[in-house]
Amino acid sequence: MNSLMKLLASLLLFIFSFLIFGDIDVAAESSSQNHPFSGRNKLFVFGDSYVDIGNTNTTDKGVWDYPYGITYPGKPSGRFSDGHISTDFLAQLLRIKLPVTYAKKDDVDKTRLQYGMSFAYGGTGVFKTYADYPNMTAQIDLFEQLLGTVIYSQSDLSSSVALVSVAGNDYITFIEANRDSPAKIIFGIRPLIEKVVNQTEVNLRRIHNLGVKKIAIPSLTPLQYIPYFSNSSDLLHNVTQYIVKDLVSYHNDLLHKSVAKLNKETSHSAFTIIDYYNAFLTVINNKGEIPGILPFKTPLIECYRNGTLCDDPRSAFFWDGIHLTQEGWKSVYKVLRHNITAALTNYV
Repeated sequence: MNSLMKLLASLLLFIFSFLIFGDIDVAAESSSQNHPFSGRNKLFVFGDSYVDIGNTNTTDKGVWDYPYGITYPGKPSGRFSDGHISTDFLAQLLRIKLPVTYAKKDDVDKTRLQYGMSFAYGGTGVFKTYADYPNMTAQIDLFEQLLGTVIYSQSDLSSSVALVSVAGNDYITFIEANRDSPAKIIFGIRPLIEKVVNQTEVNLRRIHNLGVKKIAIPSLTPLQYIPYFSNSSDLLHNVTQYIVKDLVSYHNDLLHKSVAKLNKETSHSAFTIIDYYNAFLTVINNKGEIPGILPFKTPLIECYRNGTLCDDPRSAFFWDGIHLTQEGWKSVYKVLRHNITAALTNYV
């Protein structure tokens, strides 16, 4: 009977893999009894809207309104997209069941808690942003409060992975606050980047010290191409043409140095960078030469803009001015899957 149940569970996982990833080909790996991630069964998520699967208040407008969630699950689910986002695809790629949101932790069957938890809130950053939700430090505080309780013991963390996605909102908030003063942006952005990355290093070290063995940190995306910046026609647009590309480059350079430092401290590769930057560019620039990834004809035009929805979200890379469609995230993870697998397979 146990063998039959395991076979049924594997079949259901295979079907789920196909529905989410299509021809991403991860389903082929599920047939192996020695899957490299078979020992990792918890995912803890910290960050912003790129990874938030439903923590934001359901009374807030926008993400909990139509047409968000139109592709999956057919209604708003608190995801900043028409469907699945980064967290969904990473969990599936690692064969980890989707974690419960912190906001729903008291409302679900307690068995759901064994798969981990998402503390991510849309709009948040490393520091205080325009969003009235917990920033990175506060999210880790929430996580720490659950350790050593009936929810999570220290041994529970030995097989866990953390996904940490922050920083973009810190920069967007700063630029918005100074949009009428380009000089403040030009001379203030680099000191802010250094402050953000330094605090990120502190936060990553803290998560590891709390017991999480593997921590994945996405690099900053090419912000100069997100519709929020690229399609702007005011002074903000002119400023970003000069500084946003440099902003992203400087942030990612410092982030790589911080992660290298952290890995040296721990004497193993506990920390890994998910290369959002090059993955986004690869998909944006794809003209059909990448097997398994269909090109987006107008990748920099968002599907949902000013209350108007495009004909087919699957044809769009960006969902709105900042976030990707489900198809966009799917394509990004097709590009990333091999590197993620290699980086997160090794046990520590």
